[in-house]
Amino acid sequence: MLSPTSTSVIQATLPVVGAAIGDITPLFYRKMFDAEPDLERNLFNRGNQAAGDQPRALAAAVATYATALVDPDSPHPRDLLRRIGHKHASLGITEPQYEIVHEHLFAAIVEVLGDAVTPEVAAAWDEVYWMMARDLIDLEKDLYAEAGVSAEEIWHDVAVRERLQQSPDTVSFVLSAADGSALPSAKPGQYVSVAVILPDGARQIRQYSLTGAGAPGEWAFSVKAIAASVAADGTEIPEGEVSNFLHRNLFEGDRLSVSPPFGDLVLDDSDAPLLLISAGIGTTPIIGMLNYLQHTASERAVTVLHADRSPARHAHRAQLKQLVKALPQAQLQRWYEDLGGRPARDDFHAGLVDLSDVDIAAEARAYLCGPLPFMESVRGGLVERGVSSDHIHYEVFGPDKWVAAV
Repeated sequence: MLSPTSTSVIQATLPVVGAAIGDITPLFYRKMFDAEPDLERNLFNRGNQAAGDQPRALAAAVATYATALVDPDSPHPRDLLRRIGHKHASLGITEPQYEIVHEHLFAAIVEVLGDAVTPEVAAAWDEVYWMMARDLIDLEKDLYAEAGVSAEEIWHDVAVRERLQQSPDTVSFVLSAADGSALPSAKPGQYVSVAVILPDGARQIRQYSLTGAGAPGEWAFSVKAIAASVAADGTEIPEGEVSNFLHRNLFEGDRLSVSPPFGDLVLDDSDAPLLLISAGIGTTPIIGMLNYLQHTASERAVTVLHADRSPARHAHRAQLKQLVKALPQAQLQRWYEDLGGRPARDDFHAGLVDLSDVDIAAEARAYLCGPLPFMESVRGGLVERGVSSDHIHYEVFGPDKWVAAV
């Protein structure tokens, strides 16, 4: 619990620090990467750094955590960190790395805020940082223990048993243990981290949801190749370096360095009706959940809603239909921006997801995965329809910039 003195200081300075955090976090990363260049090359996602996504996510996390410490109506601060803790564990984050972050984060705070950082202000924010760091360290220790590994030994090699083309830009990989043993089981909705060495020698890591499509003791995940694009402001966005590397270089018989399964978007084990809602490649954790429901012969009521650019671009399209058909109380509705000349019908729509004609039980548990604007829109629609926000769960591919909103 934050000390009374620090609580007063944080309440007084939170508006100032919150307003400046968008300047502090980019400076922090520049300082840290200048001092520790291997962190940028071998641990952090270079694409997210270049786009500014990671600094914005850190800013949201710090500001939200500090607010929760001093606002009695906020969720418990530790609850806000669960998703971050799983991500850190999947990367093999170690306790000493929090010292590195502390050094450069506070140097950035002092540089941006200048004389406003009095000894009292510095001490209060130092207390906030170490409370947040300790919560994460403790959470990550528990996750490592649950996975049966240490932070230093999360990586192991697996073999690619099968490569399948799911759509023009999406490929699935089925993995098995290199020594023939069974891979650890995963909870429905979890992901693994994948580490690759790129042509420039950098070791880059990405997370991919497990689809549960392999045989028992195997893993399967899908990768959408991210093409280069141009943002609305004219900024050129380079292609996804890891996704395209995997598309061009990973084939049957190759080895891949992966983590154990992590992730807090895990299907609950109640009997409540389920809403599984996805867009684009966000279908992958939903496929994993549906595979689990089929394997356990679940009789839960399940409504699956999916949005995509077109039927031709819909990765796992046939598999999604088969899984829903195999469940006795499941139904599927799809929306496509381009129907490709096919006529619309009751379960096959043109345009964007529309919840107005979907039967939604107030006690339903909803699981969302897809682009951030899509999930924000769907979440708002679900709340309007009476679904409790506590029953709406989501997965974000990349830095969680939504943490302050939920």
